[in-house]
Amino acid sequence: MQPFALQKCFILALFSLSIAASGLKSLNPCSDDFLQMEAYKEMISQVNTTKCRRLSTLEAQFAWNINKTSNNHTQITVLIATKLIPAHMGWLAWGVNPELPRMVGTRAIIAIKLPNQTTPLLNTYNITKDVKLGCKLQPSPALDFRVQNMAAVSHAGFFAVFATLVLPDQRYDISRLNHVWQVGRSADGSEPKMHWTSLGNFDSKEVLDLETGRCRNIGRDRQHLRKVHGILNIIGWGTLLPIGVIVARYFRQFPFKLDPCWFYFHFSCQVLGYTLGSIGWGIGLLLGHESKYYTFHPHRVLGICVFGFTTLQVTQMLAFRFKPAREDEYRKHWNVYHHFLGYALIVMIPVNMYKGIKILKPENRIWKWAYNGILVFMAMVVLVLEIYTWAKFLCAKYYKKSNRGSNSRPSNGGRFDKGKQVRSTDQRT
Repeated sequence: MQPFALQKCFILALFSLSIAASGLKSLNPCSDDFLQMEAYKEMISQVNTTKCRRLSTLEAQFAWNINKTSNNHTQITVLIATKLIPAHMGWLAWGVNPELPRMVGTRAIIAIKLPNQTTPLLNTYNITKDVKLGCKLQPSPALDFRVQNMAAVSHAGFFAVFATLVLPDQRYDISRLNHVWQVGRSADGSEPKMHWTSLGNFDSKEVLDLETGRCRNIGRDRQHLRKVHGILNIIGWGTLLPIGVIVARYFRQFPFKLDPCWFYFHFSCQVLGYTLGSIGWGIGLLLGHESKYYTFHPHRVLGICVFGFTTLQVTQMLAFRFKPAREDEYRKHWNVYHHFLGYALIVMIPVNMYKGIKILKPENRIWKWAYNGILVFMAMVVLVLEIYTWAKFLCAKYYKKSNRGSNSRPSNGGRFDKGKQVRSTDQRT
């Protein structure tokens, strides 16, 4: 157990270091089109220390500067812009959250671009838990900070929101400011409708240091966890468990009999696959817990079913003392139960894998082709073994039938000599 524990600790340490290294990102310069916007030039003319960076999702770009007011409050001027799809309609939101980097609890500024209006609607909103549960999102003029000089502008395909915020220092820490942004495609008057349900929309949040420009990217941390979750499940449930089934089918009796080696290999694949898959499943539960207002129900339900079925399978394999003997009449029921769970998993696992890969769009091509390659390889192995199995079975059946026919055929071609038969009979008697 000690080498395994040390190896596990080493892997966890490397993973933690990779997350810590990627969690803090320096400024990623904005594009030239964004820098040519009049609102950005106005910000530079007011304060020369204006900072600008590309945000990690939704192709958004963000600029800001800081001032101190006479009341010792922090005044920040912000400009956020992105390109709407379609360009003639949609909405853009940006806000700050005094508690956590998430949408619930955010005080937001939302600009709505309607197809039949030349002037966008611009309001402040307080996004509460009720909104996530389905209630209408309506403008909320009363926030816990002042918003000045709000404007919605368009330039070179960008749709942008410009505003000045006066933040109370006791609630908002400019060295750790939780800011959130979002893009939607439709609205009903001043009510923004639900945005897209992609991971880019879910990961649009950061903890930003306004003074240095460095940030902790919450979405990037979740991307690391999703990669570990996907890799462990593809290796554990998507590869090792099917290999264990292949070994049990083709190396137990026919066409190859490798007894008892087949069982040890089958058991090792199942237990190792279950261990890796369970760790990946646990990471998936952690990701789901962090996004209780934003879940992928089919992937979640199938994942729970896969974990439950594999747990029953492995528990059954570990229960050697309760396994019926070969001559026991209950052995066939035990085998039917074991085979049913196994083949049900063979169907459910690929379906859930593809559902999980689909969630990763648009960055899911590599995952999809990698898993396609694994499935194609295993399918080719199964096809070759199945053809060989049937060929060997039919040949053995043919030779058995031929030998039976040759043994029952008389040596003289069916003609009997009665005299010889009588003499031989007399001799035996």
